Amino acid sequence: MQYWLVKSEPSVWSWEQQVAKGAKGEAWTGVRNHTAKLNMMKMKKGDLAFYYHSNEGKEIVGIAEIIREHYPDPTDITGKFVCVDIKAVKPLKTPVTLATVKTEDRLADMELLKYSRLSVQSVTPAQWKLVCKMGGV
Repeated sequence: MQYWLVKSEPSVWSWEQQVAKGAKGEAWTGVRNHTAKLNMMKMKKGDLAFYYHSNEGKEIVGIAEIIREHYPDPTDITGKFVCVDIKAVKPLKTPVTLATVKTEDRLADMELLKYSRLSVQSVTPAQWKLVCKMGGV
């Protein structure tokens, strides 16, 4: 299993909206960055992802599961980009803020800090375990 982090502005697509989609999940569309696209192409069914509220909140709020591997993004008229389907699994008991991540030395190499604008990122197993602990799950 691999671990990921996906970002969304809550005013565009919030954790609550993702949760409301239930077990059928939702397509993670609209990604227009080639590095993020390559990350989505590596995602496998069953992989887990942190759900991060970007710009507003700047915090990891939940855990999602990849339920469908990459396919052409129906919102991309160029045909160059892909999407995956994700479903909400559970919220973090305590959201983990970007400010908190920055204070944890063991997370200094986390892509969230190194590539702040990248919307789909990989997370190492050690980072995953630590953030889950910080979030109370």
